[in-house]
Amino acid sequence: MTGNADHDALYIGGAYVAPRGKGWLEVVSPATEQVIGRAPAASVEDVDAAVAAARAAFDDGPWPRMPVAERAEVMLRVAQGIGKRREAIAQLITAEMGAPIAFSRVAQVSTALLEQYAAMADGLFAPEQRRQGAFGGLVVRREPVGVAGLIIPWNAPLGLLLGKLAPALLVGCTTVVKAAPQTPLDSYFLAEACDEAGLPPGVVNIVAADREVSERVVTHPGVDKISFTGSTAAGRRIMSLCGDQVKRVTLELGGKSANIICEDADLAAAIPLSLQGGMLNNGEACIALTRVLAPRSRYDEVVEALAAGAAMLPVGDPFDESTVIGPLVTEVARARVEGYIAAGRAAGARVVSGGGRPAALPTGWYVEPTVLADVDNSMTVAREEIFGPVLCVIPYDGVAEAVAIANDSPYGLCGAVWTSDVEKGVDIARSVRTGTFNVNGFSYDTTAPFGGFKQSGIGREWGAEGLDAYTESKTIMLPRPPVGEQGK
Repeated sequence: MTGNADHDALYIGGAYVAPRGKGWLEVVSPATEQVIGRAPAASVEDVDAAVAAARAAFDDGPWPRMPVAERAEVMLRVAQGIGKRREAIAQLITAEMGAPIAFSRVAQVSTALLEQYAAMADGLFAPEQRRQGAFGGLVVRREPVGVAGLIIPWNAPLGLLLGKLAPALLVGCTTVVKAAPQTPLDSYFLAEACDEAGLPPGVVNIVAADREVSERVVTHPGVDKISFTGSTAAGRRIMSLCGDQVKRVTLELGGKSANIICEDADLAAAIPLSLQGGMLNNGEACIALTRVLAPRSRYDEVVEALAAGAAMLPVGDPFDESTVIGPLVTEVARARVEGYIAAGRAAGARVVSGGGRPAALPTGWYVEPTVLADVDNSMTVAREEIFGPVLCVIPYDGVAEAVAIANDSPYGLCGAVWTSDVEKGVDIARSVRTGTFNVNGFSYDTTAPFGGFKQSGIGREWGAEGLDAYTESKTIMLPRPPVGEQGK
């Protein structure tokens, strides 16, 4: 990406409006450490204006009252608008947060969720007439929850947003999108696509803000539901704030997922995908398989294979097509990851690959792909989400112990197992308390529900289940027929 992406307005009520506040968000490239653009930092007054626009669009506008099929058609036009900007968006997200461009093109810019939810329009929300009850008949219908506040992280700013926005739009909600301060620029492409698609004013409003102002989205009485993706620490705070108002909330939080390599595993297949699953998006992914559980009988073999594979991963300019590991999003993020590596060493873990900064890359917030061996599951590096390219290899004796170690975590978001016996792999998958689990692979599918157990979150996104977070069920009780009319 070249040039400077500056914006001086916020997208509120279907228009680009001057911010009420005076603050700015400067976006610094994690690869060059140079400013690449800026956008207004929303003030509390800006958030209030965005909520007011969304509230008016829900209470009095056409969107919730429009036939579902018509909303689906608009969503498909939004998808087309994003699609024709695909390369520009991929380039910009890579510039904002450092994801390798090859990854950005595939994973950061996808319209699949808009298309998948639009395809669910047929028959959605048809009232269900239930049989005559003791007190008369009844109708059960589903209605949109109202104004949804969508709080988006920086590591996949568009992809994770669409996982929230698509179901919200389909059911008739209006939205306030709160972009991350590290990645506010790509959201302007979404605003353009919404304008082109003819989305009614106020259905999508976009602001970017720091944490203090962002809390106004959560606490605003005009917001009916919050959907948040981010750290577990921030999720606890949001849940607390929502609790004060008994506000609906969906949380997709952190992970420390276990990757179980069985004694009968084919390492030639397991190791490359274990590295991919542990270090995708520079390791800045909640679903990353960062705890590798290796049988003690093959422990050294697994460690050596992971170390050799990690050492071969290309690290460098995220715009280079061959790069697999780019820079971390900020200097603070790099310092945090380096702190975890140091803590692992101090606790007795052994660095078998990486562990430092690439000598050939003095500029940019890079960390070498790192493999820590001799890790015990009680160590901090095995308990907490590092959010960088760091794998912890933990030994185990027997499948039962592997499952116990996998479950001995405050998190439960993802996981994987490698074995030549698929039936055994499925049994292990059933035993690990996590929202998504892979047998002999690493992938995710947006047509399936996604979310976590334990401190990895509350609720599910994607798939048909993702609609539930944006709807309320209403029961309409009908009068009993007059005496003499019953049974006719």
